Amino acid sequence: MSESLTDTDATRTIYRGRKIDLALKTIRLADGSESTREVVLHRGAVALVPFIDRDHICLVKNYRYTVDRELLEVPAGTIDPDESPDETAIRELREETGYDARSVRRIADWFVSPGVMNERMYLYVCEDLTPGETEHQPDERLTPVILPWEDAVRRVLTGEIVDAKTIVAILLIDRARSREFGSAGEPAPRRGEERRIFEND
Repeated sequence: MSESLTDTDATRTIYRGRKIDLALKTIRLADGSESTREVVLHRGAVALVPFIDRDHICLVKNYRYTVDRELLEVPAGTIDPDESPDETAIRELREETGYDARSVRRIADWFVSPGVMNERMYLYVCEDLTPGETEHQPDERLTPVILPWEDAVRRVLTGEIVDAKTIVAILLIDRARSREFGSAGEPAPRRGEERRIFEND
């Protein structure tokens, strides 16, 4: 489930926003004294890598107001209250790309910036896609983009992709693909011989 935003004896929320809260957290230092830290509280988020086929994925061009530029990213979104990460992944995939997926698998998770916030991000691979209509929010400026997998990896390695979650997602999955399929020079499996590369053990 998503991270709790409930106040504790040592945490006092001083601002409540639509996506984040800001709290003051009392901590005990090594010498026994107490100090206060500013902490950003976040419900958590999902990041998605939708595979159109084995060699193509769907990313989104996303205009980010905070940095005043358009970034190429994996689809992603914040977990709604009382929503599980798995439910968010299915919802965000449809909203941002228009696709539904027969296979949505969580493969990793991490803390986004634990020095200042408690947001946890969950990474999903989405396969067996069916196209449909996007459901963008009024404040979103998104454009789905289909790229060859190797092109996405190249854009990460050359610094063209600068969004952190997208870098982590693509490199993690590329590592898994390398273990599964071998070097890029090896032939692809024939139709019918493919198997999903992120099946649960």
